[in-house]
Amino acid sequence: MIRIVLAEDQGMLLGALGSLLGLEEDMEVVGQARNGEEAVQLVQQLEPDVCIMDIEMPVKTGLDAAEELKGNACKIIILTTFARTGYFERARKAGVRGYLLKDSPIEELVSSIRAIMAGRRIYAPELVDIAFGEDAEICNPLTEREAEVLEHLADGRTTKQIAALLHLTPGTVRNYISIILDKMSAGSRIEAVKRFKENGWSRNH
Repeated sequence: MIRIVLAEDQGMLLGALGSLLGLEEDMEVVGQARNGEEAVQLVQQLEPDVCIMDIEMPVKTGLDAAEELKGNACKIIILTTFARTGYFERARKAGVRGYLLKDSPIEELVSSIRAIMAGRRIYAPELVDIAFGEDAEICNPLTEREAEVLEHLADGRTTKQIAALLHLTPGTVRNYISIILDKMSAGSRIEAVKRFKENGWSRNH
């Protein structure tokens, strides 16, 4: 029996998904969470085989939860409406075993769960095409430190505040911001933050 935890903030969808998966003879939904924090707790408490999570949930996103559960024996499957390369990139780095889209038929989800339990990784074809196509801009162009600076800008912090937090001089922070704007092809800090979030590269969506 494949033991499953579901995490989805839309109650109707959570209930429907639980009922449909419960019809499968080899599957049992052992827990349901309404946010990423609850998902992490249920996985740690119940030790399921699989956790199927949405991305954009309150308290903690599905990607944050997946990163927290990295290394756990539970196999994580992201089930989302968002075919964003930045999200997909973060999910793969977090070690998720599946990344599927909500408009897929339930039969596809069921077969993907079984394939993942057999050791495979299953990614939605649309994402593979986007992520590995010739025209793809899948990778976050910023270094870890540049991304950190931009996250602080997104939170509304000033150059001086960022400098104090990161133990840098304000001049160094300004240099980072200049490089960030260049890499993001952005005319302003606001535009850079907007693109950073739209591509799913921000941890604070």
